[in-house]
Amino acid sequence: MKGSDVTIKDVFKSFGNFKVLNNVNLDIRKGEFFSLLGPSGCGKTTLLRIIAGFESPDSGVVAFDGRNVLSLPPNCRQANTVFQNYALFPHLSVFENVAFSLRLKKKSKMEIETSVNSYLKLVQLEGHSDKKPNQLSGGQKQRVAIARALINEPSVLLLDEPLSALDAKLRQHMLIELDQIHDKIGVTFIYVTHDQTEALSVSDRIAVINGGDVLQIGTPYEIYESPATDFVAKFIGETNLFDGTVVATERLDRPDVNGDTEYLAELDIPTLGRIKVTTIDVITVGQTVSFTVRPEKIVINTEKPATKREDINLFQGVVDEPIYSGFQTKFYVKVKDNCLIRVIKQHSKYSDEGPDIVWKDSVYLSWSATDGYIVEVKK
Repeated sequence: MKGSDVTIKDVFKSFGNFKVLNNVNLDIRKGEFFSLLGPSGCGKTTLLRIIAGFESPDSGVVAFDGRNVLSLPPNCRQANTVFQNYALFPHLSVFENVAFSLRLKKKSKMEIETSVNSYLKLVQLEGHSDKKPNQLSGGQKQRVAIARALINEPSVLLLDEPLSALDAKLRQHMLIELDQIHDKIGVTFIYVTHDQTEALSVSDRIAVINGGDVLQIGTPYEIYESPATDFVAKFIGETNLFDGTVVATERLDRPDVNGDTEYLAELDIPTLGRIKVTTIDVITVGQTVSFTVRPEKIVINTEKPATKREDINLFQGVVDEPIYSGFQTKFYVKVKDNCLIRVIKQHSKYSDEGPDIVWKDSVYLSWSATDGYIVEVKK
């Protein structure tokens, strides 16, 4: 691996009376594609700027391979940044933009030509070296910015919302290319984004940040399937989130897939009713917890499912709003008086008649106790 381990320890940062980062601790591994994910204003870009050296923390440590780099200026940190607005020199050609830092280092003409051509090939811009930035598309400009950042062979590449200026389809295409570049180069990528789809698609691990606090660090699977807080559950994808009271709990004979002791709990959710959920957390009767079930985990049918399993949650409701999106339909189903449950049904087969469940249909919703998740135990 060519990258560096990056350690963020006890980092605080305020602007005046506004606290931007609150005791941030991260261990980013060498060669990892690590994303800082959160809403606008959560502190993720400030943290990236502190790693780069453009901002100083009020206190704390930023270390590359165990060496504290806070006293070093940005150009001595072995980290380069790709900005949201590309920051290309408009009067220079693509070749000269990429070659700029090498010319400052007074590299030989042959070294510059060999290295620039190599990186233009890496970002698939071999035939565009003589063009000016205003002759390029947004995606091409971003590739130039990436090549210019990588040509110095940094151990850490910092990417600040690099795809946010692109349209949706180009953003998806560039995301795949960025992941492929990471695989080829092997340096540490630290990627800032507010888009959970981007983060889930390419990251080895993700830190979810809100209000200057790191709420959860984990793989995309862990973040999505086992959110640590209500905010993470709501921010990552779509979900149905409820508060409920534990009314019964029993230890199951079988462990879960990781070998942990598993419990079957029954919750009373005021707006919905009684539901069953499995958990590895020890909870007691009378506790208030938050419960989540993802829309794609719920099965929707117009006929009552024929099942005798005791761990199946079953509710009857009426379709309040169907939203057809081609590859899937999202249903808002009203259960009881005011409880709306979101359900996503994937379309895997062609149908001449279109969706078979429509507005105002009476439907049954079902999901297994293992498909729900207890997010938080409330105090």
